[in-house]
Amino acid sequence: GARRSPAARGAVRARAGSKSMQLPFRVGHGFDLHRLELVSEMPELKLILGGVEIAHDRGCVAHSDGDVLLHCVVDAITGALGLPDIGQLFPDNDPKWKGCTSDVFVAEACRLMREEGYEIGNIDCTIIAQRPKISPHKPAIKANLCKMLGCDESAVNVKAKTHEKVDSLGENRSIACHTVVMLMKV
Repeated sequence: GARRSPAARGAVRARAGSKSMQLPFRVGHGFDLHRLELVSEMPELKLILGGVEIAHDRGCVAHSDGDVLLHCVVDAITGALGLPDIGQLFPDNDPKWKGCTSDVFVAEACRLMREEGYEIGNIDCTIIAQRPKISPHKPAIKANLCKMLGCDESAVNVKAKTHEKVDSLGENRSIACHTVVMLMKV
């Protein structure tokens, strides 16, 4: 069976007991940000976006693999379902999630989505990073995201923006992502 946190089990039980409206579609928004540190100082760190490892002189500091894009996708899906955020579903003080790859979180969010009778209508992700350039990696990120979400590439969009050298994002000390998802009733 799937590893489900106590918060996820409780949320699903609470929703199962409620008479929530079965809406034809639901919209969710996700946001995530991770601190970046030099790999020369912390060699265990990596930069992973959408399950794709990207060569960079910095890596994400996080409890899991620090995939800011996938964490954001999870929050968008669970938000659309009216469920708790990734921090509640997969708490960073629970050792079973330490070092976990983020595809595990996405699989659980998709399982919960299907359990509620929804599928991805479309999803739009915006990665915010000063460096590295994301454009060369977008096709691989998009393909991997489609595979994880089980949807056609026409339903998935991945964009990238810099932060114009402003604040921690613009100074290459952090990386962030926004995601909007529309779920459609099956």
